[in-house]
Amino acid sequence: MIVDVTDRDFDSVVEQSTVPVLVEFWKPGCGNCRALLRELEKLEVDATGEVLIMKMNVEENFQIPAELEVRSLPALALYCQGAFERFIGGMGTSEEILKQLRLM
Repeated sequence: MIVDVTDRDFDSVVEQSTVPVLVEFWKPGCGNCRALLRELEKLEVDATGEVLIMKMNVEENFQIPAELEVRSLPALALYCQGAFERFIGGMGTSEEILKQLRLM
């Protein structure tokens, strides 16, 4: 199960992670967001120990999405060693996302 992260605990979670962190920015009622979440749940099984996958509800959390200038949903942000690295294409299969992650 993909864990929720909030503005409040985001920095500590990302900074303390020993693996890259992939965050989906989503909101309830977004069909594409739910579809991507299902793909990320598949990816979570395949990438255990390689990447930490989290989700952030942008209707409840404003600070981090604003800092990243997230304008469309869903959005996937990759953090490495506690710092933002890049956005990953917002839609795709778990296999496509995993390929993009392994290109790091």
